[in-house]
Amino acid sequence: GVFLYNHLQQKVRNAEALAQKYKQQQEALSAQLQVVYEHRSRLERSLQKERGEHKKTKEDFLVYKLEAQEALNKEKQDSMNRYGALSSQHKILKNQHEDVKKQLLDLQLQHNSLKLEHRKTLESHNQRYAQLQQEKDSEVTNLQDTVLKLREESKLLRKAHQEVHSQLLSAQAQMEEFRQLKEALQKMPSFK
Repeated sequence: GVFLYNHLQQKVRNAEALAQKYKQQQEALSAQLQVVYEHRSRLERSLQKERGEHKKTKEDFLVYKLEAQEALNKEKQDSMNRYGALSSQHKILKNQHEDVKKQLLDLQLQHNSLKLEHRKTLESHNQRYAQLQQEKDSEVTNLQDTVLKLREESKLLRKAHQEVHSQLLSAQAQMEEFRQLKEALQKMPSFK
């Protein structure tokens, strides 16, 4: 009976020790579970916060995407309008370029025509100038010959004038002599 009692006591002590051990393990597990619960609660709050932020970010992204799409559409429309305006301006400038090109061609043809006409006029003018120069040289030569002849005639006329003057003086002297002689004769009684 003692042996059985001791054996039962030993079993009770073992059972108590095991119960104490299990209790400690349970307390440790409770504490760990509390930590896990708190950690889970924090994770859930963090997840909830992350979800809220993700939802806000998603909404912000959708708003940004919508605004970007609208801006892109507006810029695309503006680009199309600018392209249309530039295309029209390009057509106008192309037509103006063609007109200027045509005008340039006409002016080149007109320039060539005027150049040819100028060359003909210049040749005609040069021929006329040469002819006039020749006529002038001929006229100058003729005038020089005429001047020489007139000078010779002037000399001859001067000489003749001097001779006539001398003869006139001589005739006047003779007339004076005749007059004096006549007067002298008239005074003589025998002449009367």
